[in-house]
Amino acid sequence: MNARILVDGNASGPTFALEEPLSFWGGVDPRTGIIIDVHHPQHGQSMAGKVLVMGHGRGSSGASSVLSEAIRLGTAPIGIVLDTADPLIALGSVVAHELYNKSIPVVVVDDFETASKSTSLAIEGDHILLGH
Repeated sequence: MNARILVDGNASGPTFALEEPLSFWGGVDPRTGIIIDVHHPQHGQSMAGKVLVMGHGRGSSGASSVLSEAIRLGTAPIGIVLDTADPLIALGSVVAHELYNKSIPVVVVDDFETASKSTSLAIEGDHILLGH
């Protein structure tokens, strides 16, 4: 599967596919990586250490700061796969790289449905390798 790179990097691990869009600002606790938005269907679940598969983000420009803080703390996803380019999510990884010398890959895939059904995947530059 091909991907368009928003933030370069490699990541490999289990996937965490969101059922609905999520705002990192007010929706994720950066100290834990747990979804705290009580209205989100995956409230209480952690995205830490997983490849996050989400159509797009939802919400404010503060999402970038929450994501960059989670990256700094090691509670962020290890990579993010999107259906639609989301500059605020990409910015969070870029800011973390600039401030903390840490970042995660962020890509847009050409077959989001297949990626969202995979139990694991690897981001290797502009290629996505699917697990199960």
